[in-house]
Amino acid sequence: MARPSTADMMNLYVSNLPYTMTDEELQGTFATYGHVSNARVVKDRESGRSRGFGFVEMPVEAEALTAINALNAKDVGGRPLRVVEARPKEDRPARSFGGGGGGGGGGGGKRDQRDGWDRSKRS
Repeated sequence: MARPSTADMMNLYVSNLPYTMTDEELQGTFATYGHVSNARVVKDRESGRSRGFGFVEMPVEAEALTAINALNAKDVGGRPLRVVEARPKEDRPARSFGGGGGGGGGGGGKRDQRDGWDRSKRS
């Protein structure tokens, strides 16, 4: 059987995952609807704990669409999944760091006035 071209590949964004779900369990959930070339639960860099969302790559668009229709809003581990086609990075709105209004909080607003001081070279 010939492998589908990567032009037909669909990358799916899956949110509201149970925090205990593994990559293998995510892949198995979608494999019911077709071939899964990759499934990954996104984890926090520091704690290693799931962040509650992930990505699934399915090489056949028709199978991916079937999976979206079958799994979107389906209860998995007590949580209704949200499954949509992932948007390419360049299509996402820019993230705003800072601002946001009211809440107290540390760190904003003061700048170091030392001449020639490079923040990236601090010890």
